[in-house]
Amino acid sequence: MVTTVTRFAPSPTGYLHLGHAFAALYAADLAFESGGRFLVRIEDTDRTRARPEYEAAIFEDLGWLGLTWEAPVRRQSEHFGDYAKALDALKALGCAYPCFCTRKEIEAEFAASVNAPHGPDGPIYPGTCRALSKAEREQRLAHGDKHAWRLDVAKAVVMVGARLSFEELGNGANGERGTIAVNTDLFGDFVLARKDAPSSYHLAVVVDDALQGVTLVTRGNDLFAAVHVHRLLQELLKLPVPAYSHHRLILDASGKRLAKRDQATTLKHLRADGWTSARVREALGLTSR
Repeated sequence: MVTTVTRFAPSPTGYLHLGHAFAALYAADLAFESGGRFLVRIEDTDRTRARPEYEAAIFEDLGWLGLTWEAPVRRQSEHFGDYAKALDALKALGCAYPCFCTRKEIEAEFAASVNAPHGPDGPIYPGTCRALSKAEREQRLAHGDKHAWRLDVAKAVVMVGARLSFEELGNGANGERGTIAVNTDLFGDFVLARKDAPSSYHLAVVVDDALQGVTLVTRGNDLFAAVHVHRLLQELLKLPVPAYSHHRLILDASGKRLAKRDQATTLKHLRADGWTSARVREALGLTSR
């Protein structure tokens, strides 16, 4: 029998709120109920916004919720080499290309296109730099032009060959469950690494989950669409494929998803206001362990 390994992976860019509490408890409960393992990972690739005081608060909040997790905790900022290795592997396959477009240039292309295709994150990158010749790419790289790296999705799909799918054990964005076919066109040629970050969320998360032996990825159903590109990366990099369990989002009184800027719902605020971990579980509709 395969041991269930789940993880909670917050970014230390603000204080945790009730939505984070639900995500952490959901992941931990699924692991502990099956005698599995629960991990905590700090996703701090955004070095401009990550703060040590927020990381310390994450551990304090999780401990207050009654959770325990394995040590050491993986911090993405300590493993940039793992993401660089994965990016190099994609470059070697010939399905990653440098993108020299600035944000303004991309926005201008979108504005000029009446029927620009849209994905879960907005307009899909039109593939401008995909058309550059090898000589021009090499010249611009040698010149030191700032660039991001993108996946040539069409080329990647040809390399993979087989039709991909994943197992959804929770509830997808529209209640999907079971074996779900992958739609590789959802995001277009998505970013693998940026000018100011050594890895995108998409690349880092598949590398981390594989290296940590995560067997069940749990997260909010707002990230359900991301699995489609994660499966493509897993196949290209020959990584193990976890199962997925997406869950509902915790909304505020107006029906909007909770955000870190909403101080009234932070666990730090609720704790100071006299809440207990049992009350948090009750408010979130979770049974006590």
